[in-house]
Amino acid sequence: MKKAIFPRMHCCVMQKANQENVHQIYLYDDITEYGDFNWATWNYEDSETSANYIKDILQGIPDDAEIEVYINSDGGSVKEGTAIFNMLKRHPAQKTGYVDGVAHSIAFTILQACDKRIMGAGTSALIHNPWMLAIGDAEELQSCAAMLESLAQSSRSLLMQRATGITETELADLMQKETMLTPEQALSYGFCDEIIQHEKQPTISDGIQQKIREVKQRYQKGINMDEEVQEFAKNCNQKSEETEKKGTDIVNEMFSAFFEAFASF
Repeated sequence: MKKAIFPRMHCCVMQKANQENVHQIYLYDDITEYGDFNWATWNYEDSETSANYIKDILQGIPDDAEIEVYINSDGGSVKEGTAIFNMLKRHPAQKTGYVDGVAHSIAFTILQACDKRIMGAGTSALIHNPWMLAIGDAEELQSCAAMLESLAQSSRSLLMQRATGITETELADLMQKETMLTPEQALSYGFCDEIIQHEKQPTISDGIQQKIREVKQRYQKGINMDEEVQEFAKNCNQKSEETEKKGTDIVNEMFSAFFEAFASF
């Protein structure tokens, strides 16, 4: 069975609608120096999440602009991500970072470069020590271990620049254990500034919803529906006086909700 192949969204850059001075950067892929391997040319494609690619983007954004960075990434190259972090920090624009899905590993470090850091409901962050693949003798592997320890210390220092509710020793322990953070945990440690909670938008008032529930319950028990409709109409007549005062069509809303409630029976 063949699998459908869909193009991946790497990094998308756009201007916010009706706001020419607001530039949006979407990091929606792994942070890599090279893109996919092109078997036709036997060369790697340019990566749209590399430090070099982000550099070109930032150079085209004015100093007095606003930058919104949207993140949904499992992380990737520490080298590339650290460079992106520092380039964002240097840019004079006001920067707001949003975690749309996950901000794992070096992607979470990139978030810390933003002046304001916002995590969406249900998102997550992952902090851990860097790792690599290595082949060689004992001396070679010992050298790699020392390099990884140095990278881990540097990664902690970047996170500690914004931390408020955690010590470096505690952070080192969490990174050693490879810890997944909820938005609430990230907020308590000082790794984000705000959590967006998307509230359900009500379509009708709570009082009308309760009335519908009561009518449905009586209907299910075999209560005469003629009486129910008359009672409901009576309530609508009372509500019509409120309509004139508030300038809203409450009667139509109630009838619409009423008939919709019984459409599923």
